[in-house]
Amino acid sequence: MIERIAQVKLPVTDLVRSVPWYCELLDLRVWIEFEEDGELRGVGLIDEEGRFCIALRDRSVCAGRPDLSGFDVVALTPSSAASLAELVSRCDRLGIAHSGIVETGSGLLLDVPDPDGTVLRFYHYTAPTDGFVGIRFVDGVEVGTYSRSRLVPAP
Repeated sequence: MIERIAQVKLPVTDLVRSVPWYCELLDLRVWIEFEEDGELRGVGLIDEEGRFCIALRDRSVCAGRPDLSGFDVVALTPSSAASLAELVSRCDRLGIAHSGIVETGSGLLLDVPDPDGTVLRFYHYTAPTDGFVGIRFVDGVEVGTYSRSRLVPAP
């Protein structure tokens, strides 16, 4: 039914700073702009093949002025482990902070905080995604897994 996510919209404090940051990191281009009462308040960025859009909204005009510092509001999937490694190299070339590639039980991940501290997470799955796994954390440290959902009754 759903083919893909059309866009992810993120609040930012400075469009002039954030637009080039996202464009350089993810090879995006400005696709659409939103002017409200003479002020630029939003920008839609899209990849060259039209596969995904990241929209940026001036946080000062967002409802509640959301601050997502440290939160991984979006996770993107690179095409391969090599693409993930290239993203790390790109971050290094551009002077963009990142977590480095971290191995998890289901694959590889990379966290990259944007200029406002909102985390872009990149997953490259190495384990099958057709089943279920629950992951247990204690004090922020992964300590194990479980095999039945706590929310969905077993068949």
